[in-house]
Amino acid sequence: MQLASRAMRSGGGYEMSDAQQALAGRIVAVFNIGSGSCDAGAHDQAQRIFEEAGFQEVDIHVVEPSEVGDALRRAVSNADVLVVLGGDGTIGGAATLCGEAGPLLIPLPGGTMNMLPKALYGTADWPSALKATLAAPEIKTVSGGDAEGHRFYCAAIFGAPSLWADAREAVREGDLVEAAKRAVTATRRSLSDAIDYEFGAMSGSADAVAVICPLISQAMDGHEAALEAVALDPGTAAGLFGLAFHAAFDGWRNDPSVTRAKVRCVEVLAHGEIPAILDGEKVQIERHAKITFLPTAFRALVPRAAST
Repeated sequence: MQLASRAMRSGGGYEMSDAQQALAGRIVAVFNIGSGSCDAGAHDQAQRIFEEAGFQEVDIHVVEPSEVGDALRRAVSNADVLVVLGGDGTIGGAATLCGEAGPLLIPLPGGTMNMLPKALYGTADWPSALKATLAAPEIKTVSGGDAEGHRFYCAAIFGAPSLWADAREAVREGDLVEAAKRAVTATRRSLSDAIDYEFGAMSGSADAVAVICPLISQAMDGHEAALEAVALDPGTAAGLFGLAFHAAFDGWRNDPSVTRAKVRCVEVLAHGEIPAILDGEKVQIERHAKITFLPTAFRALVPRAAST
């Protein structure tokens, strides 16, 4: 059994924490080989980390991007603890599959933005995050939001400013001509496509609506049972670009054009489908969408010091 070295001494015997009990069960790891941090050596590196921490029987699956969905579904049905290495899409999919009652999740940073892993483990790389979690595990309940069946755990941005993500990706790929085209499209839509919103008793119209979860909100306690809803009216293309990538982190709350509220439900309405970014992933939302607060979206394993 994988538990003797994980036990906590209580009086004259040993008492297992809930986190340690989960780790004493079945651990399954799914690594997306298509993510930037997962290479051919990731399997052996992870195996060494598990063995050094006292876990000898871990199922590690390194899979192609096309196989990730099936691998995650199989893992969730069999695991007590699910370890996932991948980008924002892979991590978000794993968190959604785990849900409130599923296995505990260790979401390791393997992509570019790594929004959820950064919120849980800071800037640590995946080997460091895994080692620290196995050494002193604690369960952290993560709340989140649901936008018409699309879940997010850090932040969502609704409206044309989210289209700047396309321009940024083109810049990353070195295609400056395509980046310029996408930037023009984003700017035009940003200046013409307003969104109507309702934040409880508060309503209005804005260029973009951001919904931020307690996990990363600088305006809420991490245990607060609400979402931070924000209506923004950036006036320049540069402002829109900043909104698309820093809405959850920068000091934009001081802008006089910002309208904010703490609510459990947000409604947005537009003339057509609403472009959106949920935890770094692009989605299309219907013209009328309700975003609701999820008190327990999933449960993560984190290093003990990180959960306080």
